[in-house]
Amino acid sequence: MRADLTKADGRKLILLARKAISEYAASRKTMRSAEFPDKRGVFVTLNSYPSHELRGCIGFPYPVRPLGEAVCEAAVSAAFGDPRFPPVDGEEMKHILVEVSVLTPPEEMKGKRDDLPKKIKIGRDGLIIQMGPYSGLLLPQVPVEWKWNAEQFLEHLSGKAGLATDYWKDPRAKIFGFEAQIFSETKPA
Repeated sequence: MRADLTKADGRKLILLARKAISEYAASRKTMRSAEFPDKRGVFVTLNSYPSHELRGCIGFPYPVRPLGEAVCEAAVSAAFGDPRFPPVDGEEMKHILVEVSVLTPPEEMKGKRDDLPKKIKIGRDGLIIQMGPYSGLLLPQVPVEWKWNAEQFLEHLSGKAGLATDYWKDPRAKIFGFEAQIFSETKPA
């Protein structure tokens, strides 16, 4: 089941993410928002413009926070706390595209592992793998950007979790699917 947000909601979420980053840069405090009170999973992705290279991506896969609050926290974490990148500075934000992905609740994908690639629709499904202390998540847009098929998607998912690329075939690993409603800027701000 897809999220039911409008394009106008998406614009508000992007502006909220930008405002949260600006507020944090100025005050070192994460702002709160009463907008969008329903609990939803969400990821905020930052890409450099015009190259579209990843600059930060953090989120909450499960609906544990109100969406407005989760967007603020994820945006600040993507800009200042993604361990893969140095913190974003104010000048750099003028050259960053903000993308907000609102997730449906993840559901475990059951059945034979050999049948799993047939159940995945590229561009619609995001995936999570969990095995003991290891976990990894890839948003639905990732395999589209990299032109992966379903099996390559599963291999990269396993690798993202720090597991061997064929680990998705192990029946002990839990694999969850979700969908996302994606809102993104075409130009910064």
